Amino acid sequence: MARQFSFTKYEHKALPDFRKKLNLAETTEDVINFFVHTIKELFESIFGDKVDFNYEDITLILGREPHFKVSRRLFSSEDFRSVWSDSDLDRVIGRFAKSAMNRYNRLEKYSEKTDTKIRK
Repeated sequence: MARQFSFTKYEHKALPDFRKKLNLAETTEDVINFFVHTIKELFESIFGDKVDFNYEDITLILGREPHFKVSRRLFSSEDFRSVWSDSDLDRVIGRFAKSAMNRYNRLEKYSEKTDTKIRK
């Protein structure tokens, strides 16, 4: 049986700041940026210098689950691929993505009200 690694401690460390940022998000673009930056920081704290991450390596996907996509470039790295396949990292990112999608949908649903308040 393969050894499973858990990254929930990294999740718990990043979650309060992520929630605060989501609550401050005023646009759907803010939500996307906060999600990508949080996951990038999470990856950097997990992998350090072993894997090079770019903004384009993680994408928030609208309308289907899972609500995120990881680039093929990352999967070309053996360090990333081995951790991904032997851990709960996909579920951790999935929970961040679900929170981001909830905020995204709420902002999108109430964007007319928000725009009206801003104009006044």
